[in-house]
Amino acid sequence: METIKNYLETMFANLPNTLEVKKAKDELYSMMEDKFTELIAEGKPENEAIAIVISEFGNLDEISESLGINNVVSEMETTDRRLISQNECDNYIADSARRRFFNSLGILLCIFSPIGPIIFGSIGDAVGIEAIELIGVILLFICIAAGISLFMIASFLMRDWKFLDKELCTISYSTAEYLAREKEDSQSYKLVLRTLGIVLCSISFLPVIILDTILGSSFSIITEGFAPALIFIGAGIGVFFIMFSGAKDAAFDKLLSLNDTKTVAGNYEPVKKVKKEYVSRAAEILMKDYWKTVLAIYLILSFTSFNWGSTWLIWPIAGILRKPLTEIFLKK
Repeated sequence: METIKNYLETMFANLPNTLEVKKAKDELYSMMEDKFTELIAEGKPENEAIAIVISEFGNLDEISESLGINNVVSEMETTDRRLISQNECDNYIADSARRRFFNSLGILLCIFSPIGPIIFGSIGDAVGIEAIELIGVILLFICIAAGISLFMIASFLMRDWKFLDKELCTISYSTAEYLAREKEDSQSYKLVLRTLGIVLCSISFLPVIILDTILGSSFSIITEGFAPALIFIGAGIGVFFIMFSGAKDAAFDKLLSLNDTKTVAGNYEPVKKVKKEYVSRAAEILMKDYWKTVLAIYLILSFTSFNWGSTWLIWPIAGILRKPLTEIFLKK
């Protein structure tokens, strides 16, 4: 019966989502179910029974009048939509996850960038060799360059999927159900990563307090170098987990939003917006390049103030503010 149900949903996919159409669909499903049960009782194999049911009830043009939706079917728009297969959906979700991974890793490297100057700066001060501090500066630029490279790689990963924004596309009933289940199953994984990320950000300052309490000023390389570096390591990994935790959510929402919301096919999942509309062009540009803007602010503040011990806080703050800013800038 699952095959018949999926076929029925495909038949009604482009019809308006009205009570009249829903009633007709339920009535037709009942007729198909009764016929299928009758054929099975007669000893027909399941596959043969399904084929007979579909051949008898599978042409909506022929049975629309008996269902009372002849006018609806005749007035139905015949707009062609590109059907996205389940395999294509899986590939799109995988590419979206990879894109979020590279962006998250790029942010992590940017947060890690002050570690070199902090550690090698403390070593240089301890041994009295200023040239050692240059190693830290070199490592800083390497981290930033690597982070920017990852941002660029991430931007290219989705180039093959631009047609989703430019063409009218749709997914089948079975694919939509599959995506809805996958999205639900991913929520526990998302919760674990996000919780772990928040915990790491919250306790990232503890190494400084603990090591300073235990060692005091006797081991300045550790208390002034390695201990502060651990703050960036903990915060960077925490931000990475928070960013990557929702790697697949946007992809699921996008795919589940492809179907026309005015039709039966558009009601598999309560996701109504295919494309986010912002209050202004400036707001759209800001939110589209949000993390690139945060990176620019981080670098400007860090290089002008040289206060690397505090400027990293921009990243967790930006992560917290992103969702409320999106809500503020979206058209209601």
